[in-house]
Amino acid sequence: MNNTPKANRLHIGIFGKRNAGKSSLINRLVNQDISIVSDIAGTTTDPVEKTMEFLPLGPVVFIDTAGVDDIGALGNQRIEKTKKIFDRTDIAVIICDSNGWDNYEINLYNEFKKRNIPVLAVVNKQDIKQIDEKALANIKNFVQAPILASIVQNRDVVYSLKKQLVDVCPDDFITPPSILGDIVEEKDTVILVIPVDKEAPKGRIILPQVQVLRDLLDNRCKAFVTQETELKETLEELKHKPRLVITDSQAFAKVSQDVPEDIELTSFSILFARLKGNLQEFYNGAKKIDILQDGDKVLICESCSHHQIEDDIARVKIPNWLRKKTGRQIEFVYHSGHDFPENLQDYALLIHCGACMTNRREVLSRIMKCKEANLPITNYGITIAHCLGILKRALEPFNIIDTAE
Repeated sequence: MNNTPKANRLHIGIFGKRNAGKSSLINRLVNQDISIVSDIAGTTTDPVEKTMEFLPLGPVVFIDTAGVDDIGALGNQRIEKTKKIFDRTDIAVIICDSNGWDNYEINLYNEFKKRNIPVLAVVNKQDIKQIDEKALANIKNFVQAPILASIVQNRDVVYSLKKQLVDVCPDDFITPPSILGDIVEEKDTVILVIPVDKEAPKGRIILPQVQVLRDLLDNRCKAFVTQETELKETLEELKHKPRLVITDSQAFAKVSQDVPEDIELTSFSILFARLKGNLQEFYNGAKKIDILQDGDKVLICESCSHHQIEDDIARVKIPNWLRKKTGRQIEFVYHSGHDFPENLQDYALLIHCGACMTNRREVLSRIMKCKEANLPITNYGITIAHCLGILKRALEPFNIIDTAE
């Protein structure tokens, strides 16, 4: 569990005013002093994350945030960093003191509800002053069962909060979705095409490939792993044709030539576009490629920061494929990490990575922001397949609606 990637963990954000007890709560939850606790308001300046095994939920990430009522220029920067945590929060915990909720907490609650994020409430410092009935009733207008606690003195808050976290935990974390469970059947044969090139980490294969392989084994399938250079030979050696071939998107061109048309073909990136985001939305966004104009800006988003290589997929290969496909002079802008640009109206198209290193909540939040800005969004694998003229084939395993028909 300790090695579970952050992207696969339940993200629980702790929010509230300065000095409400956010850091004390997260320290109590993880039973470690990971956040600095002080009577001085504004001690927490940046989000602090702690990954752990939190039974019975399993692997989670707790995120301690700066107070949403911070002041001054530096305070505004802290608030902006806290707001970015909204995009990857699966469950929000709003903490206050005995004064209850005012517009700060209510605005937080409304933001979370707009995003369909479950909200829990903790009223801290009950050893100093108990909340009055009117203030408590006000909280109950939003959250039915606020937890009354003295976090520093009472360990019962951990049990109470854990019970409520289990009650509101999204179904996807109780019963995680299978990557391929609705496509393959037990004893199906699936070939994984994994190039060993400059981008392949030495001695390992990348996370999406590992997760797909494990998912196939969980579904009792027979998985064969090969490189694109040995794919043709692998297909010839099999007594029966495979149910599916899954390739690294960068090898799409050769693999699509070597795999007969009666065998379904897709890519790891497309599988993760479906798992982490919305495949239909990404497919719709790919249509924008055909109408890009000279001077258009295309935003390429990478969830993680990685060492750029000479033939980098985001900075070299995808731009080259797009320029060849469109014949247009396109400007490319790159963005990495959890931060997301505010100036989406400046772009004609957003191309997102496979998002193996971020959670689904964050990808769906980005899709929502693109829709609000009327910005088409697609994904690496879908973009590559479209540029190579094989997108229809790459999406055959899935139920995708072509709105142009």
